[in-house]
Amino acid sequence: MKELKMFMFEGCPHCKRAEQMIEALLAAHPEYKEVPFVRIDEKKEPELADKYDYYYVPCFFAGDEKIAEGAPTEENVAKAFAAAYNG
Repeated sequence: MKELKMFMFEGCPHCKRAEQMIEALLAAHPEYKEVPFVRIDEKKEPELADKYDYYYVPCFFAGDEKIAEGAPTEENVAKAFAAAYNG
């Protein structure tokens, strides 16, 4: 299992939508609650955000592998959790 990181920032409508999708995914797949999941506000932690190569939020990384970036879809959110879970 890998740590799942979601780079985001407060007030972003895409990030808010991603959060809703995450809640629905966790309700449907309780096993994903075991995934170490960290939300990183790129405005509050710019040094950490600069370390990763991405341009849009939300952006998901399983370990150091970029899984999805930009406007979220249910498929991309599920892919991110599956990648971290199956690590």
